[in-house]
Amino acid sequence: MAILEMQKKKSKGAGSSTQSFLAISDIRDDCIVTTDGGTRAVIAVSSTNFVLKSQQEQEAILSRYQSFLNSLEFSVQILMQSRRLDIHGYLARIEERVLQQTNELLRMQTEEYAEYIKKLMELGNIMNKTFYVIVPFSTGGPVEKGMLDKLKDLINPTGTIVSSQKKFVEERQQLADRVARVMEELSSLSLRTVRLNTQELVELLYNSYNLGSEQAGMVEFGQIQMEK
Repeated sequence: MAILEMQKKKSKGAGSSTQSFLAISDIRDDCIVTTDGGTRAVIAVSSTNFVLKSQQEQEAILSRYQSFLNSLEFSVQILMQSRRLDIHGYLARIEERVLQQTNELLRMQTEEYAEYIKKLMELGNIMNKTFYVIVPFSTGGPVEKGMLDKLKDLINPTGTIVSSQKKFVEERQQLADRVARVMEELSSLSLRTVRLNTQELVELLYNSYNLGSEQAGMVEFGQIQMEK
C-alpha cells in the first residue's frame, strides 16, 4: 500500500508509525477500506463567499443546505483543512511574463503586480482552506468466526479471498451510489465537487498526518479539476 511505502522512508528511531493508530486497512479503487470492513469515499468541495451574498441569497443557501442534510439517510463527515499556500511557482510565472512582455505599459503593470505578490508573501503566510465531505458505507463490523470457519479458511484461503473481494465490489457500488447522490445535492447549492481518486486519497491522509514533512512530488489540490 502506498501509505506503507511512504512510512518506510521514515528513520528507524521514529517510534510507532502513524499508520498503527489509523483504523485503515487499505486504499484502493478510489476507496478507503477501514479495519472493520467498511468503505469511505472523499469528495472535494469548492467554497462560496457567503458574506458577499445578499440576505435573500444567504437565506436561500441555508434553506437548500438544510434540505440537503435532512434528505440524507446516512451520516457524513465534513472536513476543513487550512494550509499554507505555496505561490512561489505562480510568482515565477509572473516574473517570466515580465521578461516576455513586449508592450512597455503591460510590462510595467505586470512587474508592479509581481511586486505586490512579493509584499503579500512578506507580510505573512497565505492560507488556503479546502473542504471535503466523507461518505461512508458499511454492512456492519466483521463477524467473529468460530473454530470450524477458521479451519475452512486455512484449508481454502482462495475461497476466502474471492468472498472478500466480492463483498468489497458490492460495497463499492453502493458507496458510489451514495457519492453520486451527495454530489448531486451539493451541485444544487452551486458548489463544484470531485471525488478523490486513490492517489489523491493517499496524499490527503499522508499530508494530514505528516504536517512537517517534505511534500515534494505531491500533487497540489489546486491541480484537481472540479466539475459541476
